[in-house]
Amino acid sequence: MKITDVKVWLVEGVKYNWTLLKIYTDEGYTGVGEATNWPGSPIVYHAAKHVGERIIGMDPMRTDFIWTKLYRDLNWIGPYGASLCAISGIDMALLDLKAKVLGVPCYELMGGAFRKDILLYANYWFTGGAHTPEDYAAQALQVKAAGFTGLKFDPFAHVNYFYGEDLSSNLNLSVAQQDLAFDVSKAVRDAVGPEFDIMIETHAMLNFRVAVKMAQRLAALDITWYEEPVGPESADTLKAVRERLPGNVAICVGERHYTRHGIRQVLEKQLCDIIMPDITRCGGPSEMKRMATMMEAYNVLLAPHNPNGPLSTIASAHVCASVPNFFRQEFMFNDVPWRDTVIDHPIKDMISDGHLHLSDRPGLGVDLVEAEMEKHPGILQPRPGFYV
Repeated sequence: MKITDVKVWLVEGVKYNWTLLKIYTDEGYTGVGEATNWPGSPIVYHAAKHVGERIIGMDPMRTDFIWTKLYRDLNWIGPYGASLCAISGIDMALLDLKAKVLGVPCYELMGGAFRKDILLYANYWFTGGAHTPEDYAAQALQVKAAGFTGLKFDPFAHVNYFYGEDLSSNLNLSVAQQDLAFDVSKAVRDAVGPEFDIMIETHAMLNFRVAVKMAQRLAALDITWYEEPVGPESADTLKAVRERLPGNVAICVGERHYTRHGIRQVLEKQLCDIIMPDITRCGGPSEMKRMATMMEAYNVLLAPHNPNGPLSTIASAHVCASVPNFFRQEFMFNDVPWRDTVIDHPIKDMISDGHLHLSDRPGLGVDLVEAEMEKHPGILQPRPGFYV
């Protein structure tokens, strides 16, 4: 069997464009994948097209060989970023194709399922109101009413990408902003109750002093994790933050850590409790599985980052099914209506009681609907509230 073509689409999403792709073979088998990242989605789109051209004529069943060859070849332009997003999407599509050839779900290729009901947490649930304690509390109750038992949000007004109001050049928060962030967080905790998981996001957009100060203050709310208190550039800086935080504040990082190599120092220095690799950035499902196995050796939990398109959601769930150290998977509570029309089995039919329930259909269990994707082309000109 040989790969004959790779098609790539840029599709408008709720926050930014999705990069979706499909691999074709000379025996009629196909596989679908996602390479979404942002900003700069046109760069990712063209990277995916280029990487797709590089695998024409190859045997799609040699998934690990193709991953390694692409990673080594493209390492010359940098091992991370757009090239690895492209590899991630290709890897996802190859696993989907291979599983379809074998007539099994993708999780079977990764060792079989520990579980097929994947526990989710809600994100992007807070878009229907103002940045006030009252509005956040009311929307958090809607998440709970929908059956979810965990949610995430960024309570720091000046760093909320589309709904913040006071971007600070030195990543500082005024006293009033610090108070608002705490009051919003407390309102959410009071609304959902003590049994609910609350994850606090910082987007690594607080300076060291404020990041530590807010973690110390939010510890009183029994938060489930404190996310990205610093950027991915330095494990030693993360270590310095870790040493300043209360013992009951768990740290989660990983959405900007690429491949097993990128998390090695974080694990060896024991700097976090949860890692959240993003399947469309980190190297795809094959690499996320390898990362999760490394994490297991350090007793660190997997909680995939997933604010992306529908294939990212489903592929992440297949990896989560296959590892013992799974915690929760991110899920976009509010999304574009065509999320469920660009695939032939709607995600909404897979969601109940705060879980994504995986099917036994071969591969990822879905196919892309080309006509629907073409109805919603990616946005190429910047506009308020959307990152290209």
